[in-house]
Amino acid sequence: MSAEEILLEAELAMEKSVEYMMHEFAGVRTGKASPALVENVDVEAYGSAMKLKQLALITTPEPRLLVVQPFDVSTVRDIEKALKESKIGITPLVDGKVIRLPVPELSEERRKELVRSLKQMAEEARVRVRANRRSAMDEAKKSQKAGETTEDQLHDTEADIQKLTDRFVKSIDDHLERKEAEVMKV
Repeated sequence: MSAEEILLEAELAMEKSVEYMMHEFAGVRTGKASPALVENVDVEAYGSAMKLKQLALITTPEPRLLVVQPFDVSTVRDIEKALKESKIGITPLVDGKVIRLPVPELSEERRKELVRSLKQMAEEARVRVRANRRSAMDEAKKSQKAGETTEDQLHDTEADIQKLTDRFVKSIDDHLERKEAEVMKV
């Protein structure tokens, strides 16, 4: 494998790690309504588990209100049950054919808990990025041992891999800082 291929593969893997963390961050409640809070809730409907976003339209008509409109009215009770059992901390209110989810104001203690949770998610992402770095470094060393690259090329490739790692770790830190500010904003 060439140095360019190793770097490209490492960059793609690190990008996926950051994207996964961003997806996780989207599910963290910040005190304002966002469809991402509930769209991946598993609902037992039609004899199988389905994601809420497959069963209903999720809208935010007001900054602190989510409205879930099932595509099939017969699933309203299933959706309500799934939302009550989920760990989002919002009580669903059934209003005929729609379910309303009023998003309560976050307490200071809850905000601090969320920040701890965000920091944990960010650390997991950093660990994944470092694992990607380790894999890329191993791949570069294999390439050098196989005689495909020289010692100097190996050194350059390792330096490039480290630059990539630093860039993605900084990206993780920046995203964490922004999300933390969003959660702590009163």
